Amino acid sequence: MTTPQDPIELYFWPTPNGWKVSIALEEMGLPYTLKLINIGAGEQFAPEFLKIAPNNRMPAIVDPQGPDGSPIPIFESGAILQYLARKTGQFGGTTERERIAVEQWLMWQMGGLGPMAGQAHHFMKYAPAMDPPNDIPYAKNRYGAETARLYGVLDRQLANNRYVAGDFFSIADMSIWGWASLWEGQQQTLDDKPHFARWLAEVGARPGVIAGRALAAEKRGAAKDLARSKTLFKSAK
Repeated sequence: MTTPQDPIELYFWPTPNGWKVSIALEEMGLPYTLKLINIGAGEQFAPEFLKIAPNNRMPAIVDPQGPDGSPIPIFESGAILQYLARKTGQFGGTTERERIAVEQWLMWQMGGLGPMAGQAHHFMKYAPAMDPPNDIPYAKNRYGAETARLYGVLDRQLANNRYVAGDFFSIADMSIWGWASLWEGQQQTLDDKPHFARWLAEVGARPGVIAGRALAAEKRGAAKDLARSKTLFKSAK
């Protein structure tokens, strides 16, 4: 029989998507057990993991104390963040207007910033380090420009709001911060985005964010090593 204190199983590797959930667990004060999924070694394709995350992507969690008191596996970082916010009553907004604000910026990250910044990171940092190199100017320009546009949207939102969804820290901030913290690798600039820079530093100084970002940090490999991985960028059959 489980209890509310039973730790959540976190299936994780230290990437921006992984940090979303490690930060949330730290910020929410939830106990968890770390289950490393080495994406460079192809552990995301293991049959045992696919039972939890059929899209062969981390992060994923298993909550032993699910909604009906039974264990529940959850994949997709946005779904995990929403579940944890509902479970704890934290960081999801306290009114319907606040919840809508949080959800729309969470979706903005899931559908826009995450994919675009991820592609920018891939073509600017990993692809040129592949063997043989894949240096594709069109892809770098395309994804770099779209990432810059999205960071401009974020900067304008933060001009009138302390945090992304308003004056309160939320799962929307958690979802965005990890990708945004890698702006240099995406070949972006903060010189013309003062509100973004202010938010980035303020969120990055939170103890929960620091702890979530530091989780298994020693496992984060060099770009050239990841780029030459035979499994990281393949798809499951």
